[in-house]
Amino acid sequence: MAYPDTYYRRTLADDTVRPPLRGVCECDTVIVGGGLAGLTTALQLARAGRQVVVLEAQRVGFGASGRNGGFVSPGFATDGDRIAAMAGAEAAQKLHRLSIEGVDFVRQTIRDLDIEAAQPRSGIMSVLRHDDGHALKAYAGQLARDFDYRLDYLERDQVRAVLHSDRYYQALRDPNAFHMHPLNYLRAVAVEIERLGGRIHEGSGAVHAELRSAEKIVRTDRGEVRARQAVFATGGYTGPLVARLKRAFLPIATYVMVSEEAPELIARAITTTDAIGDNRRAGDYYRVVDGGKRLLWGGRITTRTASPAALAGELRREMVTTYPQLEQLKTELAWSGLMSYARHLMPQIGELQPGVWYLTAFGGHGLNSTAVAGKLVAEAILGESDRYRLFAPFGLAWAGGPAGLAVAQLTYWKLQAQDWWRERPRRPQELKA
Repeated sequence: MAYPDTYYRRTLADDTVRPPLRGVCECDTVIVGGGLAGLTTALQLARAGRQVVVLEAQRVGFGASGRNGGFVSPGFATDGDRIAAMAGAEAAQKLHRLSIEGVDFVRQTIRDLDIEAAQPRSGIMSVLRHDDGHALKAYAGQLARDFDYRLDYLERDQVRAVLHSDRYYQALRDPNAFHMHPLNYLRAVAVEIERLGGRIHEGSGAVHAELRSAEKIVRTDRGEVRARQAVFATGGYTGPLVARLKRAFLPIATYVMVSEEAPELIARAITTTDAIGDNRRAGDYYRVVDGGKRLLWGGRITTRTASPAALAGELRREMVTTYPQLEQLKTELAWSGLMSYARHLMPQIGELQPGVWYLTAFGGHGLNSTAVAGKLVAEAILGESDRYRLFAPFGLAWAGGPAGLAVAQLTYWKLQAQDWWRERPRRPQELKA
């Protein structure tokens, strides 16, 4: 039960191995999946005095929750206009407020539990790779009017003063958003769940579930849990245990690399502690880590897991194209992970049947929505709110199976082509037009 070899695994603050489930146990709620959504659900239920058991097939945070870019910022993978078209304008506003709440929840959890190892650092910058400051100003104004949420607008010269690349134009900086070490955060949350009386079993993949009666039974190879509520909080590594969940998402692979120690070289290109994401539909994201000594760079997606080393070559080309001064910066480590994407590009959160809950399809949404989803499901189980119903328009629609994967890959290539066309050098007559 080893973690994949990532920067986060190499910088773990605690690597305690939790024992697998053995025998029969009873609790109020059994949670399948030890990622951010499942652990947040367990944390909130345990805080309310409920007995919880978490079953994790591998290790806490083994999947995408523990090997991502570490960005915690508002919003979803799809834009507000599309969300409004599917759910209505009022619901779209409430959903965006939930995403802001998710950022605040993760930050407050770090404070409450004093998770120094999460290494939170404020500031995420969204940069344009083409000249369109007017659109950025309009978007910042909309967020200020609708949500009283402030973003700092940066002109091209301000951007290039800290990101020394001629590929960038204007940017919006979110001072409320932050980035962190996600695996250390998850493991600290797991410790708090156990302190509150919850049980977490690693190496305990669920192999069978009986969910029709009032008592839910989830079995592993060596034991079983009996509970009044069952929560399935799995993502890109979801198995066939609950067929509707398995059919409702596409497993999409993404890739991350981290550089060698080279603080002086990195500082020639990047002189900010903000995390950075560009505006391309198939864009890159990166941030300086390890106290400025290394650069973590992520991006690219495929519909099947490829060699991280091969994809690291593509990521590196993106990095050097953006920052030619980093050509001598060597890659020390690269890894991949599977995310779950729904066809409608929104999280899937709801009640499958009485007492059976699901949280999935968090690919591309960041840590904020994954965390707030766990909070919403816990509220529903505790009878405190039915806010999870805001996600009802984004149900468990069939994702298309192998055909859906093929369409997703074609769509990604199309987006890359659109990005290239938008950023291509313009002829003088085009610029005048």
